[in-house]
Amino acid sequence: MLVEEIKEEIEMPEDVTMTLSGRTLVLEGPKGKLERTFKYPTISLHSKNGSIVLSVAYPRKPDKAALYTLLSHIRNMIHGVEGGYTYKLRVVYAHFPLNIKAEGDKVVIENYLGERHPRIARIVGDTKVKISGDEILVEGINKEHVGQTTANLEHATRVIKRDPRVFQDGIYLVERNGVPLRW
Repeated sequence: MLVEEIKEEIEMPEDVTMTLSGRTLVLEGPKGKLERTFKYPTISLHSKNGSIVLSVAYPRKPDKAALYTLLSHIRNMIHGVEGGYTYKLRVVYAHFPLNIKAEGDKVVIENYLGERHPRIARIVGDTKVKISGDEILVEGINKEHVGQTTANLEHATRVIKRDPRVFQDGIYLVERNGVPLRW
């Protein structure tokens, strides 16, 4: 059985304004403005009565997968400009106390496992990092930038050349958008 076309529609909330020009989508909401260009050639985007319609004619499996990926990206953009993303990380140390400070577009981690040279984690995009005691709050409207900044912080404190069962020092993600993570 051959499916001739798949159409998916996303309605915009009232507090989000949308501008679609070609393949570039601009969303503005209470938290800020996000812009993204979608480059998948077989998927067509157009606006209709305050909503976005994505469609693909004669879809193959990769086209269908790309369509639903674009839908997820647009939903993440809507969530970002409406409420934003907040990730909470916890600083854990048993051997040497960590000194962490945000400087411009990087986070400097000093005294990790007694090392003399500081470790550096990059802050991506317009993401904001707030450090208070043993908690780090990473906030922003772009889900990919917030997630990458969080991953950079976790990666900067990776345990290398030591037994990870003994040396569990580091920075770990404990909460994502108000939902605690299970271990």
